[in-house]
Amino acid sequence: MVRTFVAVDLPVGVHDKIADVQSKFNDFKFKFVDPHIVHITMKFLGDIPDDRIPDIAKALDSVKCEPFEARIKGLGVFPKPKFAKVMWLGCDGNFDKLYELINSSLSSFDFEHDLHHFSAHATLARVKYLPKKKKEEFLELLEKLADVDIGTIQVDTVKLKKSTLTPNGPVYETLHEVSLK
Repeated sequence: MVRTFVAVDLPVGVHDKIADVQSKFNDFKFKFVDPHIVHITMKFLGDIPDDRIPDIAKALDSVKCEPFEARIKGLGVFPKPKFAKVMWLGCDGNFDKLYELINSSLSSFDFEHDLHHFSAHATLARVKYLPKKKKEEFLELLEKLADVDIGTIQVDTVKLKKSTLTPNGPVYETLHEVSLK
């Protein structure tokens, strides 16, 4: 079984900017995502048998979406600021259409339906614990950085990725790449 997801990788040019945003939260005990592997998850597929990878890759090849420009802007949290569990960067672009096309291409597979409405974002950190005495400081910093602008990116590929969980964080491997056209 292979733990998999479909994603848009962020280009090397934004990694330092992501690290800079994360560094503003160094006083908090968050579990930060390595800036080099921050990505936009389009669909989490879960554990799938190895022999299904070629079929999934072929299905993803049917995605017909023109490349588009996207802006990585805005800092937020899920589910809400006072009960933050995930800190993320917002992503504006044609992601809703791309998400629909990916879902459509994979409709013949029995993947679980997404529990939440799709919202394009790039996860920066997981909030495991936020002491009450630090919450106000966190909320002020979150508000101060709410409009942070990382810049524009060109979205021209989606990737089927393998995720291996390790004690030092996840390790991602691209299993298949689809060029948008």
